[in-house]
Amino acid sequence: MDNYKWKVLSTTYVHKSPWATLRSERCEMPDGTIVDDYYVLEYPNWANAVALTTDNKIVLIRQYRHAAGILSLELPGGVIEDGEGRDEGMRRELLEETGYEFNSIELISTVYANPSTAANVTYCYLARGGRKVQEQHLDEHERIEVFEYTIDEVKQLLAENKIPQALHCTGLFYALMKLGEIS
Repeated sequence: MDNYKWKVLSTTYVHKSPWATLRSERCEMPDGTIVDDYYVLEYPNWANAVALTTDNKIVLIRQYRHAAGILSLELPGGVIEDGEGRDEGMRRELLEETGYEFNSIELISTVYANPSTAANVTYCYLARGGRKVQEQHLDEHERIEVFEYTIDEVKQLLAENKIPQALHCTGLFYALMKLGEIS
């Protein structure tokens, strides 16, 4: 790995905010080539879950995504808060967005949205034994609808390209493999 890793010579922060930070780095490649102005986006780490209810239905949410201008059918999930463990963050996001609590959660994959320009990671979980225990507790700008689908219905939604979020499709792929629904 050290034969490929770039050495960071300097870092300049172009923009800093809690949700997105942009830095510019000057780097040296292993062969001595200098890379000026390599831009890196820093986002918080994320978690999402393929969330199964006690009757084996998958909980999906639908919300508006402004950057893409779409109404998006997705897995529940979100940002892992500072000082929060990833499992703890996942359980909190599930409860806040859906009102469901789960008997168990299991990390099934760790993926990067775009490791060439973004520094954060997404943890994908399989949650089992979900049941609704409260109403949603949404953030100020969240408007989320909650749905339950059978596994076959979710496979059909994927086949029809009705789940547009790439990281969520990835989580579904890993969960369906883990559940023996695809090989």
